Amino acid sequence: MLTSISISTTTGLVPSPSASPARRWRSSKPRNRSAFTLVEILVVIAIMAVLMGLLLSAVQRVRSTAARVTCQNNMKQIGLALHGFHDANNGLPAGHRSLSQFEPRPLSGWTLDILPYLEAHNLYSRSIEDFKNQPLPFLPAHIGLSTVCKPYTCPADERVTTAHRSKLNNTLAAFTSYLGVSGRDYTSKDGVFIQDQRFHLLAITDGTSNTLMVGERPPSVDFNYGWWYAGAGQQLTGSADLILGVREQHIVSIISNPKCGPGAYPFTDSCFDDPCGMFHFWSPHIGGANFIFADGSVRLIRYDANSVMPALASRAGGEVAAVPE
Repeated sequence: MLTSISISTTTGLVPSPSASPARRWRSSKPRNRSAFTLVEILVVIAIMAVLMGLLLSAVQRVRSTAARVTCQNNMKQIGLALHGFHDANNGLPAGHRSLSQFEPRPLSGWTLDILPYLEAHNLYSRSIEDFKNQPLPFLPAHIGLSTVCKPYTCPADERVTTAHRSKLNNTLAAFTSYLGVSGRDYTSKDGVFIQDQRFHLLAITDGTSNTLMVGERPPSVDFNYGWWYAGAGQQLTGSADLILGVREQHIVSIISNPKCGPGAYPFTDSCFDDPCGMFHFWSPHIGGANFIFADGSVRLIRYDANSVMPALASRAGGEVAAVPE
């Protein structure tokens, strides 16, 4: 038996009268859509802001850790190169060379001498050739002086990725993030790297695992200090250029900084725009700076180890000192 169907000229087919009321209601009326309230939108925005903040903080920590690890790897290469030089030449290189007529390659030092052991043969050859043509490394400046040597650069300091002109004499120079430890200060000469002297590892009677050899110190804000070689330093001693003491003094020099006191400067934190940061070891890393010990190991030393730094910096002082864990 056929069921009758009513036809509407305006709405088309509709259910027969026998359909349930609920079915007729769903067929004849559109379903209402719910909307977000203002409070809900604000809550979502707040949650997204918190998540973005956490994400950015995590990314920053990852980048900071990666930079510190890369910096330590660079310093491990330098430590191996220093030991390679030592084995081939029966001693470590001089920390810095004076302008004495008896010293070849004046104003250079350990950073130039170990280049062959860092597989930087071309830069080494270029620099040696520069010295033959121009005994002083500037006036005019050596070509090699403006060449960036990547193992000497800390990735946490973007400034050292390119050469910069000194504000003193407009010399274009590349930089090093790592300076040799000269001991307590420029007068004490009790460290591993001092001017015009070389030491055998056997001379480090305090123990190679307890004696600092190289530490982090970014270039000065005016780019006058921290050249990877050819740095005259304070009073032509190399101080604050290629070598540095852990209680260095600010002495009358070619470039005197009236904003900074006489020292002695402790091992403490600093920043790139601090003109006095050039007088002490510090790094862009959080909490401390990396150091190469005389046995070639690399460790991050926290700033709270400041009190033991003089003992760690001397090669034969007989002090008993340990790096705080």
